[in-house]
Amino acid sequence: MKRKIRVGLLIVSSLFMIAITTSAQVLNEETFKIGRALGLIESFYVDTAQIDKLAEKAIIEMLKNLDPHSTYISAKDVKDMNEPLNGNFEGIGIQFNILRDSIIVIEPIAGGPSEKVGLRAGDRILTINEEVVTGIGIATAGVRSKLMGAKGTKVNITVYRKGEKGILEFTIIRDKIPINSLDASYMLNKETGYIKLNKFAATTEKEFTDAVNTLKKSNMQNLVLDLRGNGGGYMVAATSIADKFFPDQKLLVYLTGRKTPRQDYKSKGSGSLSSTRIIVLTDENSASASEILSGALQDWDRGVIMGRRTFGKGLVQNGFYLTDGSMIRLTIARYYTPTGRLIQSPYDGGYDKYIENYYKRYTDGELMTADSIHFPDSLRYQTLVNKRVVYGGGGIMPDVFVAVDTSYNTQYFRRLAGKNILNSFTLEYFDRNRSALTAQYKNFDDFSKTFQLSPEDIKTFIDKGEAEGIKYDEVQYNISKDEILLILKGLIATNLWQISEYYQIVNQNDKVIAKALQVISDKDSYNSILGNR
Repeated sequence: MKRKIRVGLLIVSSLFMIAITTSAQVLNEETFKIGRALGLIESFYVDTAQIDKLAEKAIIEMLKNLDPHSTYISAKDVKDMNEPLNGNFEGIGIQFNILRDSIIVIEPIAGGPSEKVGLRAGDRILTINEEVVTGIGIATAGVRSKLMGAKGTKVNITVYRKGEKGILEFTIIRDKIPINSLDASYMLNKETGYIKLNKFAATTEKEFTDAVNTLKKSNMQNLVLDLRGNGGGYMVAATSIADKFFPDQKLLVYLTGRKTPRQDYKSKGSGSLSSTRIIVLTDENSASASEILSGALQDWDRGVIMGRRTFGKGLVQNGFYLTDGSMIRLTIARYYTPTGRLIQSPYDGGYDKYIENYYKRYTDGELMTADSIHFPDSLRYQTLVNKRVVYGGGGIMPDVFVAVDTSYNTQYFRRLAGKNILNSFTLEYFDRNRSALTAQYKNFDDFSKTFQLSPEDIKTFIDKGEAEGIKYDEVQYNISKDEILLILKGLIATNLWQISEYYQIVNQNDKVIAKALQVISDKDSYNSILGNR
């Protein structure tokens, strides 16, 4: 019985780890009740019960009844969750893909351990630590789990390389590998730069600064910052970037909670981009830190927000470890934009209603017209300089609404994308034509201007779709043709260069970017939107 009592106490003590401060916590009746219930189940329940699973379910349900963003993360998932925001992971440093049940090296990461031992793009990995990994149906997650590992540990692989007579063997010492939060950086025209961020991580400010410095060498005067699909990350990364757009000290965001005193985050007053015209692109998947940055620029009439209404996440979480290495991400505060706006979407109807309301955006016409979005007068605010009307609650409404582009969206296209035909075709195409493409296209500009798939290549693509059960539809193909060919070209560019080149290709048909370029290039139009006179 003593052993069982200790188990109950251990469970109770684990709950204490979620405390916001390190000071001693007062035990209350409810805390004892949870531990007592689990102890009774283990001691007296008719069948063997999985106490660890029951404890997890209890925690998950408790958090679910608080707010949509307080969550439980199992011990095995904690590391995977932290890696993208920490800006690195530990492994051998390759970009890879799986083609016809073979692991193909797309590119060794520059300066990483794989590049140092001579691994090359196009190499096919046959074994990992003497375990055969071809022809076994291995998935991407399985490859990652075998190649990732603690810094300093060894991994032995064998590869097949075209032109080599035998199988090549490599011993690679794992190391820290950077994870980039910047997807693309290039000039849209002679004066306007473009940067796309996929998250706000520990490395984001440096990546952003390096990109800006490079673009300035190309005479960048204006900037389009693309935060579409950016779900957030570290708040400080967002405020560090916002800081660069202000020449003086300004409140960027503040947060406060029941046990969290108000904390103000201000610009330092020496912004390197304080005279740069800025347009921020947002959509329904721009959240959290993306909304902090957008809200700061909008509230001070410092930049134009363009696109669609953001997600609406105004809650701040902190991570608290439990005794088994799992974690609770508990909401400890709300954050407010400089005008005092809370942009959190309502969640008083519960978690399921909260998610349902988000998905309604896809069915109630919001993505097509701004007229379907209605804010109550109680959420009405005025910007701090030019007194423009803005709203709190349910995300940040852009200054310029641009509807989602559905002109190319057919069932045929959706099925091709859903079956991953576009990606698998380009992998096969590049694998067949690697030498010819690298010999013909010495720089990206030549590729961008002159490359196109031949009619025979397009037929091969269509046939590949049919082989996967996607019947060719000529009418629908012609509607989607330009977008399909642009994406295929972008994916081929990614194999030749980096993800930035992919966006340089596909953004050519992006109506939001076209609108942003039109507005930012016209000083009068830009100032008019911001209410500047």
